[in-house]
Amino acid sequence: MIDKPRVAKFKIGQVVRHRIYPFRGVVFDVDPTFANTDEWYESIPVEVRPSKDQPFYHLLAENAETEYIAYVSEQNLVPDTSEEPIRHPQVDEFFERDDSGAYRTRRSGLH
Repeated sequence: MIDKPRVAKFKIGQVVRHRIYPFRGVVFDVDPTFANTDEWYESIPVEVRPSKDQPFYHLLAENAETEYIAYVSEQNLVPDTSEEPIRHPQVDEFFERDDSGAYRTRRSGLH
């Protein structure tokens, strides 16, 4: 019997924040289950290591000091309701903001 992948809770363009650590970001890709290296996974302390059988999110992330790409399990994310824009330098490559401030996927190549 094959387990059906869970449906992702967060969508591309949604702004989220980490449940524990002080960073936030906008989702730009979703893996239905863990799809990073074993070395990356093993580097997470055992007491906070998430299960691999859940969606993992690629974020254009930021904290107080810097901007970066983050890879985060669904269990460690919550919606960000601050309505503050994401300052990550790549955000404009992936998204445009609509009148409500939401991030929409940029339609590259379409006229």
